[in-house]
Amino acid sequence: MYGAESATRRRHPQQRPSSGGLSLPDQEFGMGNAKRAAVKVGHGNSRKSSALAAAAFMRWTMEDAVNVARHHRVPCLFAVGLLFFIVIEYTLQMVPPDSPPLDLGFVATRPLHRLLSSSPELNTLLAALNTVFVGMQISYILWTWLVEGRPRATISTLFMFTCRGILGYSTQLPLPQGFLGSGADFPVGNVSFFLFFSGHVAGSMIASLDMRRMKRWRQAWTFDALNILQAVRLLGTRGHYTIDLAVGLGAGILFDSVAGKYEESCRNISEKRTIGTDGMNGIKEASRI
Repeated sequence: MYGAESATRRRHPQQRPSSGGLSLPDQEFGMGNAKRAAVKVGHGNSRKSSALAAAAFMRWTMEDAVNVARHHRVPCLFAVGLLFFIVIEYTLQMVPPDSPPLDLGFVATRPLHRLLSSSPELNTLLAALNTVFVGMQISYILWTWLVEGRPRATISTLFMFTCRGILGYSTQLPLPQGFLGSGADFPVGNVSFFLFFSGHVAGSMIASLDMRRMKRWRQAWTFDALNILQAVRLLGTRGHYTIDLAVGLGAGILFDSVAGKYEESCRNISEKRTIGTDGMNGIKEASRI
């Protein structure tokens, strides 16, 4: 009898006993798994649909769109700019490798370039005045640290020139055609320099931001005006590409912010050390008592 039962099991290997003593084939077990999988998928789809329903954009209305255009005009303007320059970028005829770079700043300052080319004395005078302005930047930044005891502008300048050196050496751009050098320009002596990015503009921006923090508005506006004149002269002499000046402006803002975060982190570390020292002193005094 036991032999017959074992033979039956061998002849029907796909049947398994259920809790009620009945034998169910594996296909039915497979159907059960499929049903369970379908239930899981259903739960997954319901979760996805609930997450989609909870998404922020599902609650947007036409009134919200109107309010965005009315109260957030600057982001909307940049969104239009994004679409505009996508079209420009993908339809632009690129500059051939054997042609000089196209720089709109050079195009705009062609009259100034012709004037300075025909008048070396004027070019030298403007270069000397620009060097005086750079000296004003350096003097102010050092004054804030050595006299006023505020090192943020100095720290940001150190960060900026270090990054400028790394980037300028990593990608050494060719000298623009028609470059008008001068021994009176900073750095004085017709020495080599990095084109990317402009330390003149970045240093002026760092000083101007510090003046604004100290509410020295007239000095800040004066530095901004001189910075604009400096940028025009650098384009007119082909001393920098337009992108060098634009990135220099952004670098001044960026590294001023980085220096501020560095100072804040140093203050937080100092406060934690002070709290830890006070706590240890309190524990020692309590143990003595």
